Amino acid sequence: MRTRVVGIAAGVVSWVGLALAVVLVVHVVLTVGGANPGNPITSTVKSLAEPVALAFRDLFSPADAKLRVIVNFGLAALFWLGVRAIVLKLVRRLN
Repeated sequence: MRTRVVGIAAGVVSWVGLALAVVLVVHVVLTVGGANPGNPITSTVKSLAEPVALAFRDLFSPADAKLRVIVNFGLAALFWLGVRAIVLKLVRRLN
């Protein structure tokens, strides 16, 4: 039973961490690709990505807006992938 619960918890942690990183990367791709900011998909992804970026959202402030999004939201995506890896290791140790 314990192995099953740990497996489910690891799966949830894995998917949540990956989903957070994917939202951030999609925001970067849409921004760099010049997607229409008025489009519902673009605006929804942006509204999801901004709170997920945490303090990384305005960590660096280069003059180029696209570079700003690449660096800040890219770092946030890497952060969430790192958190995902660490939490997965901790959860799997419970087994």
